[in-house]
Amino acid sequence: MSGIIALFSKQAPISTTALKQGLECLKHRAPDQQQFWISPHQKVGLGQTRLSILERMHGEQPVANRDKTLLIVVNGAFYDCERIPGDLTKWGYRLRSDSDSEMALHLYNEFGTQCLHHLRGEFAFVIWDESNQLLFAARDRLGIKPLYYTFYNDTLYLASEVKALFAAGVPAHWDYESFLQADNGVLTGNRTLFANVYQVPPGYFLLASRYGIQLHRYWDFDYPHLTELQFQKSEEYIEKLRDTLDEAVRLRLRGDVPVGCYLSGGLDSSTILGMATSHQSKPIHAFTVAFDDEAYNEEPIAREMAKQAGAHLHVIPVRQSDLAEHFADAIWHSEMLAVNANTVAKFLLSRAVRDAGYQVVLTGDGSDEIFASYGFFEKDMLRYNSEGQDEQTLKNRREELKRNDNPESSTQALKHIQRTLGFVPAWIEAVFKEHIKSRSFYSPAFMAQFAQHDAYRIFLNQIDIQGQLVGREPVHQSLYLWDKTILPNYLLRRLGDGIEMAHSISARLPFLDHKVVEFV
Repeated sequence: MSGIIALFSKQAPISTTALKQGLECLKHRAPDQQQFWISPHQKVGLGQTRLSILERMHGEQPVANRDKTLLIVVNGAFYDCERIPGDLTKWGYRLRSDSDSEMALHLYNEFGTQCLHHLRGEFAFVIWDESNQLLFAARDRLGIKPLYYTFYNDTLYLASEVKALFAAGVPAHWDYESFLQADNGVLTGNRTLFANVYQVPPGYFLLASRYGIQLHRYWDFDYPHLTELQFQKSEEYIEKLRDTLDEAVRLRLRGDVPVGCYLSGGLDSSTILGMATSHQSKPIHAFTVAFDDEAYNEEPIAREMAKQAGAHLHVIPVRQSDLAEHFADAIWHSEMLAVNANTVAKFLLSRAVRDAGYQVVLTGDGSDEIFASYGFFEKDMLRYNSEGQDEQTLKNRREELKRNDNPESSTQALKHIQRTLGFVPAWIEAVFKEHIKSRSFYSPAFMAQFAQHDAYRIFLNQIDIQGQLVGREPVHQSLYLWDKTILPNYLLRRLGDGIEMAHSISARLPFLDHKVVEFV
């Protein structure tokens, strides 16, 4: 819903010009208003460019407490906040507004970094704590909202987009190792394509003081150990899941502007549209892309789903020439490699939503991750998690897999994964196959620099294997690894925030509400 930037220097005064230039670079995200604050000692600066969506978020930012010893800038939204004002009043706080940001600030004052366990939503924020001379920055559990940082000339820079760091004066250089990691599909959630520029990983917070910078994890995916697996009755599980997801949808419908829906025709977006319709008195406006290539065109299905929900459907025609024309723009906003034209299609879809007068949409993104719906995970389940399934069906499906299996999967590049995990996740086999194709794009001189480069060893070295993989089902291990790279860097960046906020569109993802994720 906005773009934020922060600068913190332990000694030298920060540059007002740098803060303003970085903020100006984020204007496309939220053009309604730009505001910034610099501390009296000039060691800290906070800025926000804002999209006015919710009345309770209309207060000026940075939001400060009464004595201005705590200040916050927020990108995103907090949900399920109705109980918080009553609790804060009991604890002695006097709210000056019904701003979500003010509530978050008081929760920090009450609980410190543990305030994150009281917050639900899609967010990235920065708090300056004057009393403790501490900067506290955090990113939501799934990484829906981005937060980048770097340290340059004794100054810490944080921003919603990498390009804002460069606009503020940070030198821009490629990180070639990260580039190859991304091309191999295993760029972890703390890296970017740029040298010395990092992400606050999903589910982490950052603390900065005169003693240095620390990163701490406050949430992670927690797949059950083999000894903890419990099977529930289908009817009971479905009912609880429906209630949990429906609550996530309902919470994301609040606001002072109409909320639309992205609709692809798939089960995920159709489910979200159906649930949203049940909470609205007027027809919802849904938006879908119609490709000129019938093999990829889901318009007929989307029309049927919109009709069933009683929604008003907007169809956005996209030709192959449109994809080519806007490819560079989409990549500039995504700040990530693109292996197909999906990024451009989402860019054009978001532009059409803005042109139709909408600022907020619900999406079905994330359902394939939490339900293991991709074909990769079906392969893993067929290979390693087939207990209780029909034997003949398994035999037939396994024969199909053999005919389509990746012949590259036994190469040296994947042997480290095989040795470490005891198997190679199907999705890693698939992205490795794509990397083999893309090698021809690189010059021999470039590839010679990385002759000994093992992308998958580097990837696994950044994973808590003992804590999060050992003792889990193979399909859960596969999902966890996917969650650490593809989800934050590809789905949520290349197809999410960066592309949607190019047109000031705030997307809300009910499937990635952390309560839904934890239930599943």
